[in-house]
Amino acid sequence: MNEHSNIVPLRQPDEIDDPLTNILRSGARQLLAQAVEMEAEAFLAAMKGLKLPDGRDRLVRHGHGPAQK
Repeated sequence: MNEHSNIVPLRQPDEIDDPLTNILRSGARQLLAQAVEMEAEAFLAAMKGLKLPDGRDRLVRHGHGPAQK
């Protein structure tokens, strides 16, 4: 950039490293994770009645069912 330019370079998100920003980012990540979890639970609950021809649930959540023998 030349010395007469009004363009100001913006800081990149990973360059901002202060305690408040870190707290806000952590909280935002937690809220997003909770929202995705709730959406997945709602979707599975809505599809609970769907069965395969052999009687098993059509949709299951891997890692959350009873352990297989």
